[in-house]
Amino acid sequence: MDPEILRTSFAVVERRAEFALTYFYSHLFWHHPDVRALFPLDSPEDKERQRDRLFTALALVVARLEGPELHAYLRELGRDHRKYLARPEHYTAVGDSLIAAFAAVSGSAWSAEVEKTWGEAYALVTDAMLEGAGESESQGQPSWWDAEVVGRTGPPGCAGRTGRAGHGDDLAVLTLRPDRPLPHLPGQYVSVGSPRVPGVWRPYSVGNAPRCDGTLDLHVSLVPGGALSPELVRRTREGDVLRLGAPGGRLTLRTPVERPLTFIAAGTGWAPVKALLEQLGRAPGAYDEARLFVVARDVAHLYDRAVLDGLRTRVPWLDVTVLTPAPGRPRAQATERLLTALGNRANWARHDVYLAGPRGLVAEISAVLPGLGAEPSRVFFDELPATGRSPARERGVGPGAWLLRRPRPR
Repeated sequence: MDPEILRTSFAVVERRAEFALTYFYSHLFWHHPDVRALFPLDSPEDKERQRDRLFTALALVVARLEGPELHAYLRELGRDHRKYLARPEHYTAVGDSLIAAFAAVSGSAWSAEVEKTWGEAYALVTDAMLEGAGESESQGQPSWWDAEVVGRTGPPGCAGRTGRAGHGDDLAVLTLRPDRPLPHLPGQYVSVGSPRVPGVWRPYSVGNAPRCDGTLDLHVSLVPGGALSPELVRRTREGDVLRLGAPGGRLTLRTPVERPLTFIAAGTGWAPVKALLEQLGRAPGAYDEARLFVVARDVAHLYDRAVLDGLRTRVPWLDVTVLTPAPGRPRAQATERLLTALGNRANWARHDVYLAGPRGLVAEISAVLPGLGAEPSRVFFDELPATGRSPARERGVGPGAWLLRRPRPR
């Protein structure tokens, strides 16, 4: 399998992502109508989200072809896909249709050698994902966990206000009790689904280290026009039951801790960082140097300010820096202040860095840190597939594609 062939071929396909996805689903549903229920595509927004998720996942696989972490990523992806009730024959059907779609949109760039390489790559992906799914099943883990909402803080919903001070109108923290033990590590995320939004799953980080009672906190920020977040933030109440997929993610503490630690959290990226800090707090005296940067788009979105203030007194070895824009200034100023604060700190080469927040900010900060002296291999963050609009909408298209789907005016 030649990684360069895959990268070159994928670059051609990605520029025609809209048409590749349309062909893929048409081919899949025509030849395998039984898999239609696994793909919720009831609106143009659903199709756009699925396109972005599919091509983001493919881009991650192509980028990691020669990296040591690809196999672990695919095994984790296979465990997560059990929530879709995916079976081995579904993987075969998807592979056939995916390669057919790639061939259809590649034109003269497609050849027998390219098709053979993609077949080998997809076989590698399938084997690793099925291996992960099989291991999860052999350990007795369910396809998903049913979890009752036993607590809620945040904005009012359809049943009246149950929020508390410190949480804005577009953020909620839900406390869930799974129907059976859900093993997870601090810093991991779970996929979340609601019976009222069938077929839609979104990843949310768990905002606490494991508890004796097994409950989990999810920090959910409202995404305008989102498929799931309005349901969770506005309408989900205590007593409702949500579904949780298998935990995953690489934002877990590297142990034993032998280096100073830096945590950078933006928005609800505070959730996994909070869980990691809880883990550290359970071993007092074991750490003597750590720093925390928390950035929010305005003061109102520092929803866990009481916890942050408490850290300054309870954890003397943790240096806490909180950053927001000046009153009345755009939210971009918060990012500028964060970059300035990071640049004013030294000894980055000695630190392990844990980074969580919106995808764009994580990409920006992770690109800046090596220039400050941080070792790229010691900067840890999760790369999650897009769940809403992404830069994929702005891919270049040819004149025929432009006529069929003209870009929206800026």
